[in-house]
Amino acid sequence: MPETQANIGYDSEFAIGDGGDPETFTAIAEVVSITPPGLTRDKEEATHLKSPDKYKEYVMALFDTGDVSLTLNWVPSETDTLFDAFHADPGNMQITFPNGVRMQFVGAFAGYETPELSPIGKMEATATVTRTSGKPQLLAAE
Repeated sequence: MPETQANIGYDSEFAIGDGGDPETFTAIAEVVSITPPGLTRDKEEATHLKSPDKYKEYVMALFDTGDVSLTLNWVPSETDTLFDAFHADPGNMQITFPNGVRMQFVGAFAGYETPELSPIGKMEATATVTRTSGKPQLLAAE
């Protein structure tokens, strides 16, 4: 029986493209967790009066993705990368998985929440990135 190929998420990263040619992606520092976008596909009911065995019929329709969620250690700074990214137009985003495979997509920051300030616990921020157009691409490790 072959050995498992399972892995943990350690060494993954989320990066923002600069729009150049060739494009350079800059990783966001101290990301604690990344939830990649889920994939969904709409369906349209196409049932008619003679549908076989009285079962509903469907045609598959448009694709969509869910949002990307990020959690990171937050360090207040006047050069906060995510603050600037939140105010920017959509651009290229990239998730790199532990094995080096990359997912690239066009997206924009739809949410950015800085932490509650308290005397206990580290400061963590959360961000939400929405794919704004096009199909996400999976690319081989470099």
